[in-house]
Formats: sequence, structure tokens, C-alpha cells
Amino acid sequence: MHIRVLGAAAGGGLPQWNCRCEVCRLAWAGDPRVTPRTQSSIAVSADGHSWALINCAPEVLTQIRQTPALFPQQGRRHTPIASVLVTNGDIDHIGGLLSLRESSPYRLYATPEIHTALGDSPVFNVLNPDHVERCGVELEQTLELAEGLEARIFAVPGKAALYLEGDDVEIGGEGEATVGVEFRVGERRAYYIPGCATLTERLAARLEGADLVMFDGTLWRDDEMIRAGVGHKTGLRMGHMSMAGNDGSMAALASLNLGRRVFVHINNTNPVLIEGSPERQEAERQGWEISYDGMELEC
Repeated sequence: MHIRVLGAAAGGGLPQWNCRCEVCRLAWAGDPRVTPRTQSSIAVSADGHSWALINCAPEVLTQIRQTPALFPQQGRRHTPIASVLVTNGDIDHIGGLLSLRESSPYRLYATPEIHTALGDSPVFNVLNPDHVERCGVELEQTLELAEGLEARIFAVPGKAALYLEGDDVEIGGEGEATVGVEFRVGERRAYYIPGCATLTERLAARLEGADLVMFDGTLWRDDEMIRAGVGHKTGLRMGHMSMAGNDGSMAALASLNLGRRVFVHINNTNPVLIEGSPERQEAERQGWEISYDGMELEC
């Protein structure tokens, strides 16, 4: 299984366009300890030729240009991208679809709930239905995203996208609004979970023994954005569990037998983005890798 991290950051990327938190300030200054990152997405393939995108960031064109495996390979019009699967309706996960509109065929997978959100926005009608097949996928349904690449989506605790929130916001609910993805090639098993509000016993049991887990690394601590002075919501309110602390993902996943542990979807305020920081050293001490744009993972 071949996996390329196209974008490692959470919504807004790093640095964010209007932010001068400590991490962004260093990024704007060109500090070598902080590497800029685009918004969250990966590409996955079983054979290195046919690829699936998991989420489609607004920077998708830049991400493709920086990934030779995704270049057109033949004829006048071609793409090795066989499909796009979106794990929720967040803007940083669907915005790039508007750039993939030049009439090359691919399949667009999402749960019925997310497809409804896309269908309710007429701007997505630029995706020509003669070329882009919108495929609804049910929870726990097995599908082939690309040649030889078996995948299955499953509910993870989360919440609806910000623009879809109603008056009563359910945090940690499990349904079609937020999903994780399981990939299988032969006996190899990998997971991509860019958003997760809490680790349930059922989710932990699913991940046990995996060769690779790419997990929500949005915030180091729950009140991080409040402390940084750039937001008023906790991580939990946004549907993300923190990395650190007794209730954090590092503690929750510590007892599981996993091959590789990689944090993805990392917010611009997260100090693990500063190489050599105490937080970065602690994450690495606990066996976690911090993803970056262009990171290559073989599983």
C-alpha cells in the first residue's frame, strides 16, 4: 500500500492567512523549525498507478503538482486519480472538488448525508455528472477505491461541519457526518481518521493490530486556541480530541498494538509543528510521527 500525505494541516493550513499565533509567526518569518503545510488530504494506491484521494483540500492543485504519481500520464486528458472519498463536509475537505472540474472521469464517494450537503450547494454543479459519478456509500460497506485497493468507511465520534450545525450541536455522536477509512491490501491494514472527538472501546478494538494509524492531531491540548488568543472554542467543541493529557489520544491509544502512529490534520496553533519543541519531543517519545506535506508511507 502506497500512501502520500498531500496536506497535513487542519483547516486554514499553516500559516493561516490572518494568524500570528506563535507557530504561524515563526512560519511567516521563515524559521526553519516550522515547515508550512496545506490542508488535510492523502492519496492512497495499491499498485502505484491507480490512486484514490481521501478528502479534497482547497489546495488540491498545488498538492497534485507536488506529487508526480498524480501527474497525467498519457494522451491529451488523463488522471491517475480513480476516485475521491470525503470523510465529512468540512470546507477543508470538499473545497478542492471545485478545482477538479475539467471533465476527467472519477468517482466521488461520500455518505448520503454528505452527498446531500454537496447537492444542496449549486456551486458543486460544476462537476459534470457525465464524468464525475457521485457514489453514495453506506457505513461498513466495502468498496474498491482504486485498482486493488479495498476500503471501508465507519462512523467515528464527531460532529457536523460548522456550516451545517443547527441550534443543538451534538458532539461525539456517531453517524454519517464524520467517518474514518479502513484500507486493506492483502493482509495489510491502515486507517485514516482526521477527525475524532473521543476514542470509544469499539473504535479501539477496530484499530488493534493495524499496520498504520493516521489519527486526528488537531490540537495538543483542549483549550489551546483559547490560550493562544485566536479562538474561543475548545477542541472537543470542534469535534477533536487533544493529543496530550489523560483524555488525549496518545494516552488513549498507548496500549494498542499498532505498527506506525502518525498524527494528521494538525492545527496551526499546535506546538508539535515546531521541530525540537518539548511537545514535539514528547509526541515522538511516545512513538508518534508528525506528518508533513509530501510524506510517503508504505504499508
